[in-house]
Amino acid sequence: MVALLSLIAVSLFSTTARGQPIKRDEIFAYLTKDGPKRGSDKAPVTLVEFSDFQCSFCRKFWQTTLPLLDKKYIRTGKVRFFYRHFAVFGRPSEIAGQAVECAGDQAKFWEYHDKLFASAGSPLAFTDGKLKGYAKELQLKSQAFNQCLDSGKHLKKVEGETAIAALLGARGTPVFFLNGQMLVGAQPFEVFQSRIEEELKKVSSSGKVKP
Repeated sequence: MVALLSLIAVSLFSTTARGQPIKRDEIFAYLTKDGPKRGSDKAPVTLVEFSDFQCSFCRKFWQTTLPLLDKKYIRTGKVRFFYRHFAVFGRPSEIAGQAVECAGDQAKFWEYHDKLFASAGSPLAFTDGKLKGYAKELQLKSQAFNQCLDSGKHLKKVEGETAIAALLGARGTPVFFLNGQMLVGAQPFEVFQSRIEEELKKVSSSGKVKP
C-alpha cells in the first residue's frame, strides 16, 4: 500500500516528469502553499498535521492539545497550522476527508472539521447520510455540498495528501511536521511546546522564517 501511495505522490509533482527526484523542500512548499490553515502567514513556525477523522489519537489531539496550541501559539502569530489528510482507515476516512473539503468550498472547513471529530465517537458517524446531515446542521448549501460529495470532486486531493504522508515516512496517525521535522503521535501539549520554543529560539537567532 505504501508503495502505491508513494507513486500517487510522485505523480503530483511536475519535476518528476523530467526524471528528477522530489526534494523535501518542494514537498513542504506544496503542503504549505494553500489549503486549510490557521494562524498568520508571517508566523515563524509551521506545524503540518496529517490526520484521519476515524483515528482516536487524532481526535485526542483535537480535544486536548490543539486548543492549547491555538491559544498560546496560533492566535498569537507564532505558529501557522495546516491540516492535511492521511486517510488510512478505509472508505469512511476517505469520504469524511472529501466531505470536509466540500465544506471548505463554502468557507466552513474548520467548522466541519470540528463537527467530524465531535461526532467520531458515535457508530456509523461517517456514512454519506450522516455527512450530508452535518452539512445541514452547519447551514451549508445542501445541494452544492451533496453534489460535491457525490461527484468525488476532492478524492484526488485526499488520496494525494495521504500519499505524501507515506512518502515522508508516516506510518500511523496522527503525524506532524514542525518546521519540517517529524513528530509522531498525539503527544501532550508540553512536547509540542518544547519543540516550538526551540524553533522560536532558532528563528530568533537567525532572523529567518522556516517553511
